Amino acid sequence: MTPAAWTAIRLTAELAALTTALLLIVGTPIAWWLARTHSRLKPVWSAVVAMPIVLPPSVLGFYLLLLMGPFGPVGQFTQWLGIGRLPFTFGGLVVASVLYSMPFVVQPLQQAFEAIPERTLEAAATLRASPLDRFFSVALPLARPGFVTASVLGFAHTVGEFGVVLMIGGNIPGQTRVLSVAIYDHVEAGEFSEAHRLAAGMVAFAMIVLVTLYVVNKPRRDDAEALR
Repeated sequence: MTPAAWTAIRLTAELAALTTALLLIVGTPIAWWLARTHSRLKPVWSAVVAMPIVLPPSVLGFYLLLLMGPFGPVGQFTQWLGIGRLPFTFGGLVVASVLYSMPFVVQPLQQAFEAIPERTLEAAATLRASPLDRFFSVALPLARPGFVTASVLGFAHTVGEFGVVLMIGGNIPGQTRVLSVAIYDHVEAGEFSEAHRLAAGMVAFAMIVLVTLYVVNKPRRDDAEALR
């Protein structure tokens, strides 16, 4: 592989790792609230979180460009802070990736939290555990499989992004040229052997991700007997 290909691989891994870490931090309280709330607005907020699944990446990228551009509210705020403009930077890629991959982290966490029996949390409350204690001591350990699934899906989905990262980051070697964009460039230039090597690697990566998810989510015998 060429040095440029290894640079694209490194940049993609850094983007996916940072995006996944931020999504776990931001998505955990969102998923907990969606799992526990009885608000009438829950369907609305659930739809907002899930919107990137059905929204074309070009649409999301277009509005992000408007928001983070020089005349957008986010762009003006970042320029006021001295950060500069986010589009066509690695920071802009992170913001776009967090928004685009959010449902792939929030939804598994929400399902894991919803699967926790209410009586388990009530039992912890009778032992005078505060809401914060119940969350960290009871909810988080029981939702561990959901965190594994959310982490794997969030990382894998970020690795496979194309439309959003192309619109927000462009194609700057060493800065915003991630794997999916690199493959597109090789195909456009007729360099099919280079494109095949990168694409085959992503196919193998996707297979590993799916096998990992099936293994993690496979019901254990003890769990199955406990549900009888």
